Amino acid sequence: MTDLFNAIVAEEIDGRVQGRLKQISLADLPDEDVLVDVAYSTLNYKDGLAVTGKGKICRKLPMVCGIDLAGTVAESRDDRFKPGDRVLVNGYGLSERHWGGYSQRQRVNPDFLLPIPDAFLPEEAMAIGTAGYTAMLCVQAIADHGIGPDAGPVLVTGASGGVGSIAVMLLDKLGYEVVAASGRAKDNQEFLRGLGAAEVIDRDELARDPKPLESERWAAAVDVVGGQVLSTVIAETRYEGLVAACGLAGGVGLNSTVMPFILRGVTLRGIDSVMASMERRRRAWSALADLIDKHKLREDYTVEPMSRVPELAEQILEGRIRGRVVIDVNA
Repeated sequence: MTDLFNAIVAEEIDGRVQGRLKQISLADLPDEDVLVDVAYSTLNYKDGLAVTGKGKICRKLPMVCGIDLAGTVAESRDDRFKPGDRVLVNGYGLSERHWGGYSQRQRVNPDFLLPIPDAFLPEEAMAIGTAGYTAMLCVQAIADHGIGPDAGPVLVTGASGGVGSIAVMLLDKLGYEVVAASGRAKDNQEFLRGLGAAEVIDRDELARDPKPLESERWAAAVDVVGGQVLSTVIAETRYEGLVAACGLAGGVGLNSTVMPFILRGVTLRGIDSVMASMERRRRAWSALADLIDKHKLREDYTVEPMSRVPELAEQILEGRIRGRVVIDVNA
């Protein structure tokens, strides 16, 4: 490989931050202990915010974007890793404080690295990526709360997106009755039922100002949207139910009351995947290796070249991306 290679670098251009494809060298990379030959990254909502500059994601500039990466160790000054090891990173401040995965080569803090499970190819690991790993954390929160498949329907909001689509897949695999909510319910009916949804509803049913308590509908929920949708989901959650909240695509506000919490014992469980402990990460990825249906996974993602990232970043913010997008950094 030549000394120069491609990356998506966010810089301030004409007064605004934006990411663009450019060439960098090994000398440009941060001084970290493991050099990874990156094979794939992913496209997430957070990546869209970083690359377009529409969200204050990059804490310093210049910044190589991309919150995920998967590849092979090329060099290591850390005894835990050796050349040839297959590794991945999700979160840990990539694209914020640390250079990220939209690069053909990257130097990474070894504390961030996790071996790619034997069950997955690097492409499949990134088809899951931060979105699937976050979905698994949500599903584990529901199960750990003692809510099993017999408890009743589980709602997944933002179900046609990355986190939501894999959450549908995982919950169905575990035997839950899954209700998928989508802003494009009519268009995504077949897609979501193919992933395992028993019912598909329109997001408009939830995107409203709810009463303090609504009719009890959901034994649990995975909410990717936030805002009005999350407020309504909380008001509709059954006694002793749990809502795993992991996203803000619909807004950061939460207009709720204490009523669901003190009269129904509802639990609102925040899910942070960025700085989750390595123990939780290992547990999640081990479960993903056991539960992911590779045929369904293949139906859930596309592979795109890194050169299209700026264009795709706009599309994901506009809600025009369905399922997962894997970024081939070498294409």
